[in-house]
This record gives sequence, C-alpha cells and structure tokens, in this order.
Amino acid sequence: MSADESDATDSFRGYLERLEKRGACNRIDHQISWNLETGAVTMRANERDSAIPVFEDVSDESEARLVGDPYRGSRQQPWGRVATGLGLSDDLTTDGFYEEIIDRLRSPVAPTVVEDDAAPCKQVVHSGEDVDLLSFPWPFLHVGDGGRYSNLHTLIADDRDTEWTDWSSHRTMFHDNTRASVLLLAGEQTPNIYYYKYERHDEPMPVALAIGAEPAVECVSMMWIPTGRNEADFAGGLKRAPVELVPCETNDLLVPATAEIVLEGRILPNSRLDEGPYGDYFGYMHGPRRSMPVLEIDAITHRDQPYIPFTVEWSEVGYAHNTTSSMEVACVGPDATLGLRAAGFDVEKLAPWPFTPRTVYVISTDTTRPSYLHELANFIFTTWGMLHVDFFVFVDSDVDPFDQCTVLEAMALYADPDEDFHQFGTETMPKVPLNIYQTPEEKGDVQMGTSKAKTAKTYIDATRPEGVEHINRSESENRRERAREILDDAGLSAEIFEKPSVSREGEN
Repeated sequence: MSADESDATDSFRGYLERLEKRGACNRIDHQISWNLETGAVTMRANERDSAIPVFEDVSDESEARLVGDPYRGSRQQPWGRVATGLGLSDDLTTDGFYEEIIDRLRSPVAPTVVEDDAAPCKQVVHSGEDVDLLSFPWPFLHVGDGGRYSNLHTLIADDRDTEWTDWSSHRTMFHDNTRASVLLLAGEQTPNIYYYKYERHDEPMPVALAIGAEPAVECVSMMWIPTGRNEADFAGGLKRAPVELVPCETNDLLVPATAEIVLEGRILPNSRLDEGPYGDYFGYMHGPRRSMPVLEIDAITHRDQPYIPFTVEWSEVGYAHNTTSSMEVACVGPDATLGLRAAGFDVEKLAPWPFTPRTVYVISTDTTRPSYLHELANFIFTTWGMLHVDFFVFVDSDVDPFDQCTVLEAMALYADPDEDFHQFGTETMPKVPLNIYQTPEEKGDVQMGTSKAKTAKTYIDATRPEGVEHINRSESENRRERAREILDDAGLSAEIFEKPSVSREGEN
C-alpha cells in the first residue's frame, strides 16, 4: 500500500479514486440506462468477480452517476474493498482484519461540525417547490420490483426522548417528486424509535438519508452498534480521525459533510404507502406489496455530478456476492465479535456464512458447556434483537467459522439431532417477515413488519462433546507434502494441492 493510501478516505469519490488507482474501478462512459441495465451489468460484474462498475452516463436528464456494489470484495477476500476504504493493508489475514477493526472500534473519535461552505454536500441545495426526487436516476433493478430504490445509504434519526442519534440502513422506494416509502421492521433500532415513540405521540420523525457517504460512515450504518451509542463516534474510530458533519437545511440533524446526496425529510405518523415487491438479499423476489411508513422530502442537497451507489441483491440463495454480503463479513462480523466479548462472553470469532447475507452465523468459542452456549444464545436473541438472523452454529475455537467445509464437518460429527438442535424464542420475539419459508399468515402485521411465527430462532451446538479430542490432521498434511515431492520429482505439477491465492486488485 502506498503512503497516500495509509489513511481512510474522507469521501465516497475519494474511495472510488483509490479503487481506480488499483485497477479495480471500471468507468463506463457510454450511456447505460438506470432502467434494469445498470443492475444487469452490476450483477454480471459481481458474478465474475470483476472491477466495480461506475456508470458515468445513465440519463439525458441528470448529471448524477451510478455505482454498482462499490464495496463488494473478492471471493477470497470479501472484506478487501472495505479495507481499502479504511486505509488497511492488503496483506492482512481475515483474523488480522477482524482484530484491526475491533481495535479501532474500541477507540471512538467524536465528530466535528463544519460550516456549509466547507461541506461538499451543500454545493447544490433544493428546497420547497424545487424538491424533485425523480430528477435523480435511482435504479430500477429487477423485473418485478415495486419501484425505483435507494438501497445503499445511511438513514439518520434522533431518538425522541434522549440525545442519541441513530445511523442505520433501510431501503427506500420512491413514489413521486416528494414521497417515498421506507422499509421499517419493528424490532430494529430506528423502526422502534418511529413506531414506539414518534408515531405513538402522533409526531413526524425528522430524518436524513446520506447517500454516498464516506466508507467509515457506510460501515457503521451496517454494524450492530448498541442502542444509545452514536455511530458517528465509531465511524471516527474506524477512520482514526473525526467524521465531519454539517447541519441540515430543514431540521436539526447533522449529516456527513462529504456525502454525495442528502435527502432531508420527515417520516409521517399513521401514514402508509405501498412498498415492494423487491429482489431481496435472501435471494428471491420478496412480496407481495406491503404498507410501510411515508417519508416526505423537504430538501435535497448534493455535490456537483453526484454518485449514487447501489447494491444488487437477489443473486440466488447461497450465491450472493455483493456489497451486502461483503459488509456482513467486513462490518457486522468484527463489530458483533467485539460486542460479545465486551459482554463477557468467551468468543473467538463471529462470522456470517459466506455469501448468504443475514441468514446463518457461526460462532467459535473455547467455552462449550451446553448451559453456557444457551446463555450466549439467549443474550444474542434477546439483548441484541437479532431480527435478521434466525440460525446460529456454535463450533470450537480451533474451527475456522469462515471455512464452510470444516463447519459442516463439525455439524456432521458432533451435532446430535436429538440433543444439539435447539429452537429458541417466543411468540412476541420479532422475526423478519422476509423469509421464504414463512406463510403469508406467519409474515404477520403489515403495518409494522413484524412476524407471527411462534419460534423465532434456532441454534446448533456443533462443538465437540466432552472427552472427544480434536481430529489430528498433521499426519494427513505430512502425506500431502510427500505427494508434492513425488509429483515434483516426476516433473508434474503439484498445484492441485495448493489453495487458491487471494486475488489482488486489478487482476480480475
């Protein structure tokens, strides 16, 4: 890594420039339509593990540009492009990356507030009758989607009763020049603020959507930062420098000053618009349309020729290779590992099942008593409100949770179906109503996105029973080494014994 790349980038376009220097950014100058075409090109780039597509010309009516799945890492190094944005070395192992992110999260840095003239997101300001959402080329991604979406942004909202400001990410479907519907599923932090505080008092919730914020901001929006802790501080910790914020035009919220676009508005109480269907991260078209809260836009500020990042989900179950799956590894995994350690649990690593966003997680630990694992599961499912994750697997600390083969082996060898498969939950525990296995009746309340499914969560104890020793593979490795020597002596290639090397940027 060159000296000028040892710091985190301060803006999304600075991040794109860094990718371009590495040959990992594919700028497409001829016109590609926002209507299905940019999504199709991005999905193909994802499938082929190729460079990040930047669409410089997507509309005759707008100078805005689109960027498809900007944080999607390589298959061998899914966290790699997040590391690029945060100024981390390419040579880190996954363990090294985890520990570096955890170390940075332990040292939050408070943000600074700048004036409007120092905030690039204020280069162009539209308010009142000048607000026109549809003047921007929001992508229409899948045949069957309910509309055009922003699905890669930071939603900023203040808690009604405290000084806490929450940053999160909730897909938003545009309806007309000033209105959108926002997917708010009860059980998550921002939806809980809206449903149980603002709406119950018949008050609108002031919000801002920061689109194309700097990488550190995007990362913490995906993390499980505890309720009451401001994500802006943790974003500063990730970049090891303060995040610059600037006041909104029409409310009191502070937004990232280098964002490409900021939508300022209010989520109205007791007002709903249709949302979906949508090609979702579970790998299928989720529907039917459901009612979700209405976002009324009061102002739009943006940079000149802004970039609009988006992610293409719906890449088949188990094959999702996009920003969502990469950020689960790069952001959620280290943050959740830190959270469990901070709560006093003996956790080596929490890792998402590769390329299946928000569905299965694996936790490796040295402490494997059944009562301990049940206590850990209880903490995860009730304290953190794990709305999106229904399925956990516990393995021993010497099992790499990112290695699907060894995890499946542990399940096959050590998980007794009678004793080690545990259903966990109650009727009142929130469950995401997006899973394909749920019936329409189980999907539940369309007004709050909650589920009526009775048992909310499951975990599998795939740790070794007491007295069972770890399988010794050293003899097998010795045989492999001897096989390499024999092949070399015979003048034949021994490459079949080698694991695939981590691809470098620009070699796609």
